[in-house]
Amino acid sequence: MTSRLTAWLAAALPLLLLASGCGGSAAADHSQGPSTAFDHGLHDALPAEIRDSGVLRVATDASYAPASSFAADGRTIVGFEPDLGAALGRVLGVELRFGQAKFSELLSDVVHDRTDVVMSAMTDTHARERKADFVNYFLAGTAIVVKRGNPTGITDLGGLCEQTVAVETGTIQVDLLARSQKRCGKRPIVVKTYETNADALVQLRTGRADAVLNDYPPAAHLATDPKTRSRFQLASTAQYEPGLYGIAVPRDRPELRDAIRGALDEVMRSGEYAAILERWGVADGAVADSSINGGGAAALE
Repeated sequence: MTSRLTAWLAAALPLLLLASGCGGSAAADHSQGPSTAFDHGLHDALPAEIRDSGVLRVATDASYAPASSFAADGRTIVGFEPDLGAALGRVLGVELRFGQAKFSELLSDVVHDRTDVVMSAMTDTHARERKADFVNYFLAGTAIVVKRGNPTGITDLGGLCEQTVAVETGTIQVDLLARSQKRCGKRPIVVKTYETNADALVQLRTGRADAVLNDYPPAAHLATDPKTRSRFQLASTAQYEPGLYGIAVPRDRPELRDAIRGALDEVMRSGEYAAILERWGVADGAVADSSINGGGAAALE
């Protein structure tokens, strides 16, 4: 441990306590695997108000395990995103403090300064880049979730025609379903939107919907987690329209965006990024390098 890291430990204590408080998760044990060191230069590159407060506010919709969800206590937000946030905080010398928000309001929260950044399994798209910049950190596509036993026999997007599909408001899955309607002709998909992903899943579990569209990691989690696997399964292993997740940062705060990207680069170089994803079982979504607005650029190609 370097002398500068030793000197910084007192300031970092709240963050370390937050990381150790993620009960019930193997990913909460930061004593195993690489740990990325504090970077004084990146700390100094942060906006003055964040350096002074020692807190970077992060908005998330905590209904999307294993990305972000509430622990058994109903208060602590856990997942590979909070763990990655804790690692970024150690590099930057501030606490990334995660707070719950509606997914459909996250970008508005960034624009109107109700949060500093968003980290919520949000796919970076050209349309979203009109409101915020994105620091890209993960890759995932969309999967179809059905009831265990797949009573309607859905195996692909074409099988959703004439079926009722529940989906969270404001997600890319809403747009995917709209594009998929073209193949259905006079047998359209019945799309119902809900405030949270948890609400959409209730519709599927109670038989009021035939499928739910989720990003692949949360979909696979539902199909394998002991608490939910008796209720849900994947229609197939297909991932539709893979895209990059991004940490959304206000477009008028490039210094904050660049400091976060620099911290992400350090976490990747140290090996801690790979270790976090491995502990949460989502290593297949790892990206080789960070990027800024990489999803929107790809969409324009």
